[in-house]
Amino acid sequence: MDKSACASSLQGKTAIVTGASQGLGADIAAVLAGQGANVVLVGRGREAGQAVADGIGKGAVFHETDVTSDDAIDACVDFTVSRFGSIDLLVNNACSYADEGLASSRELWFQTLNVNLVSAAIFTQKATAHMPRGGVVINMGSTGGKFGAAGRAIYPASKAAMLQITRNFAVTLAPAGIRVLAVSPAWTWSPSTERMSGGSIERADKVGAHFHPLGRVGRGEEIGQVVAFLASDAASWMTGVDVPVDGGFSMLGPDQGISPREWFARLGAD
Repeated sequence: MDKSACASSLQGKTAIVTGASQGLGADIAAVLAGQGANVVLVGRGREAGQAVADGIGKGAVFHETDVTSDDAIDACVDFTVSRFGSIDLLVNNACSYADEGLASSRELWFQTLNVNLVSAAIFTQKATAHMPRGGVVINMGSTGGKFGAAGRAIYPASKAAMLQITRNFAVTLAPAGIRVLAVSPAWTWSPSTERMSGGSIERADKVGAHFHPLGRVGRGEEIGQVVAFLASDAASWMTGVDVPVDGGFSMLGPDQGISPREWFARLGAD
């Protein structure tokens, strides 16, 4: 396949990216638009979302949408089809991090799962009804959905389930010529990472280096480039799989790639 297949096959295609008024969703939308796609940015914050769309410029429009509302999803899908004629790509990125671990209430479980999992399933149901053969759905997973983590429960459960519906929907939609995939980032520079690091990407990289063999946290555009590849004809023989974009995070065991001798030395137990 021609090396330009990734970019050229997105030219003139139409994508919906949920949770795109900030952070990773905004970065993904910018990459897709940069490769020639028409991109509908979905989010609840009108002012923030419009600012992102304006910043991306050509090919990007914002549509205020509450992904937990079926009527709002219908309106977004109708808007996209009316404006651009079809939907070629759906990126289910909208996410809530609300999670109190074992102490989480039933209400909080329902709230977070509704945003992270159920809304992705319903958006997929409604968007794929307008997808031609060759359409693609990409679900945002996470390394958090693959490993145990103290103090958390709902977010990791939602991401683990996201990987399962990716497989189920891939099988279901294959006869229609629609591919379904997942992308699982590890620590990525985002509003939440920015808050934890006090706004310092250098500090985030320093902390992240302990968990990522490549020595830093990811950048949103790096995740976006993989999404663009999976959405392109260059990945036409891929479906139903999760692609880790994690700087090596998921290949490490509990020893974090450090030898027992070094751990004993660090702990003063030679």
